Amino acid sequence: MRRESHVRFCEGLGVRFPRATRLVLGFQYRADAVRFLEELKGRMHKFGLALHPDKTRLIEFGRFAAHHRKRKGEGKPESFDFLGFTHICAVTLKNKKFTVRRQTVTKRLRAKLLEVKQALLQRRHDPAQVQGAWLGKVVQGYLNYHAVPGNIRAMETFRRECLRYWLRALRRRSQKHRMTWERFAPLADLWVPKPKILHPYPNQRFDARTRGRSPVR
Repeated sequence: MRRESHVRFCEGLGVRFPRATRLVLGFQYRADAVRFLEELKGRMHKFGLALHPDKTRLIEFGRFAAHHRKRKGEGKPESFDFLGFTHICAVTLKNKKFTVRRQTVTKRLRAKLLEVKQALLQRRHDPAQVQGAWLGKVVQGYLNYHAVPGNIRAMETFRRECLRYWLRALRRRSQKHRMTWERFAPLADLWVPKPKILHPYPNQRFDARTRGRSPVR
């Protein structure tokens, strides 16, 4: 199979390039990062391109970032958004070792909740079982991507708000609704899954061992 990148040509519209995405690069030394950034700017300038000034930055990130910034009298290490997650320098609760905490980007979480709210209002006259089946798939699909270690609170917020919008939609079916929380809770537990971690850390996910309990290398 050939591995060249193909470009689509459209008559009268010119060339269509793939949509650009964010690029995150890591360097051990700041000097290497500064040199790479300058060379990248020069390289793109040759083709009439430029990096977005508000979306391009150098940050100190990693297990030594907090110590270095504290020594210089600066605040906590900066975070960055990538692939729908805000990446944060953190430490584990058990042994206080460095870890990268990933939390759902707040802006995207709010946008998804607004989308669910509008969809539930449009479906409010459907049977409750049909609404529950649809909402359960939406929540499960969201968990399948975002249920990573350290992000359980955001997942609980997403489920809670989805249930609140669903209850509100059911109550708007008529002016004399009888849908109390006591009646609604069994529906919520039946159709909408509860958050749980689906993607453990790599050292747990790939901890495969043979029958003699020796690790697979």
